[in-house]
Amino acid sequence: MKQEQTVKINLNQTFPLTIKRLGINGEGVGYFKKQVVFVPGALPGEEVVVEATKVHPKFAEAKIKKIRKKSEHRVQPPCSIYEECGGCQLQHLSYNQQLKEKRDIIIQALERHTKLKVDQLNIKETIGMDDPWNYRNKSQFQVGQQDGKVLAGLYGMNSHRLINIEQCAVQHPQTTKATETVKRILQKLQIPIYNERSRKGLVRTIVARVGIQTGELQIVLITAKKELPKKEQIIQEIKKRLPEVKSIIQNINGQKTSLIFGEETVRLEGNDFIQETLGDLSFELSARTFFQLNPEQTIKLYNEVKQAAALTGKEKVVDAYCGVGTIGLWVADQAAEIRGMDIIPESIEDAKKNAARHGIKHAKYVTGKAEECLPRWVKEGWKPDVIIVDPPRTGLDQQLLNTILKVKPKKVVYVSCNPSTLAKDISVLSSKYNVNAIQPVDMFPQTAHVECCSLLVRKEK
Repeated sequence: MKQEQTVKINLNQTFPLTIKRLGINGEGVGYFKKQVVFVPGALPGEEVVVEATKVHPKFAEAKIKKIRKKSEHRVQPPCSIYEECGGCQLQHLSYNQQLKEKRDIIIQALERHTKLKVDQLNIKETIGMDDPWNYRNKSQFQVGQQDGKVLAGLYGMNSHRLINIEQCAVQHPQTTKATETVKRILQKLQIPIYNERSRKGLVRTIVARVGIQTGELQIVLITAKKELPKKEQIIQEIKKRLPEVKSIIQNINGQKTSLIFGEETVRLEGNDFIQETLGDLSFELSARTFFQLNPEQTIKLYNEVKQAAALTGKEKVVDAYCGVGTIGLWVADQAAEIRGMDIIPESIEDAKKNAARHGIKHAKYVTGKAEECLPRWVKEGWKPDVIIVDPPRTGLDQQLLNTILKVKPKKVVYVSCNPSTLAKDISVLSSKYNVNAIQPVDMFPQTAHVECCSLLVRKEK
């Protein structure tokens, strides 16, 4: 029998391509002689001429040379550095269509990683924003220097070239103003800027976070060393120019790493935290604490979690990867007991404070991994009825998946920020659980990211 051979694409080869769908990173996906080709900036339904920029054994990457037939959903991106920056991947796609494509990204992941009949699953329409701009409450901009001028921004797509960002279409205006102001202060006081190549200099990153409901602002300077020259002058300048700042923090990270934060944090002025509210709940946010970047959509997402959990007041609930306790506290009024865990000690301290502030006495928070805490609690005779998980992009730890299958809670409510790992985890859990519903929520308009809330219900024997 003659084997069908895939025709190899050569580097720099130019060829026509019809884009079939969007990939998980927002790039257009087409097929040339049965080989998958990823094209950033191309949209489903478009006919394009592309040039191969990278060739891998199983797929190729290409760039657009010419668009022969445009998508009816293509729009002009409002951001001037959109193509260089790479922080947003979908500004060139109309917002309503972004919502449809995000639902499709989840469907693709389930088709690829599970044996479920995806067309029979209840995958709802994506919940979007009324105004999909200026929503991000936190920015983390790398600091650099060029011709004596202090820059702050993000590294360009697939490069280590710093793109100076003075205006960002998805950042909250207060964070933009704060970063620009701090940049000018560093320039004026001639504070040494860290150079990644030589590993000399001091200031690496400016982090600005705003409480969108409270208006409170936090500035974090990430430095390579603890000694901060002209420290008092920096503090006074920030206070003078940004009176809304309630917290000025220094974090020390001397490691050669892509991680933003180091282990040591020092309060320079004001509080250790800023306040933010979600619905009726208020939260204290420390510098290293994880908190959702889009509070408006967070409320919609957490309401979906509450609806999926459908608690009656009798259930024991686990809030795994709990952060500052947001999800657990959101559903606490309908639960008999909440137990949360997280590996960041500051988050657990914040979660305890948040529970105490709201008079929630039936919530317990511990520092540790879910896959270690849960078996210990079960051994002690405490068994959850509902497990809520909100893991990082890597998904659930294999040990935790095994623990869930062993403990067999009635429901698992899975909040995911990565459709691929969600699908892989659902594939494992589907041996004991039915997928009742998946609700996509657009937490990051203009990007390819999509969050969703999935309800898994234990199969009856």
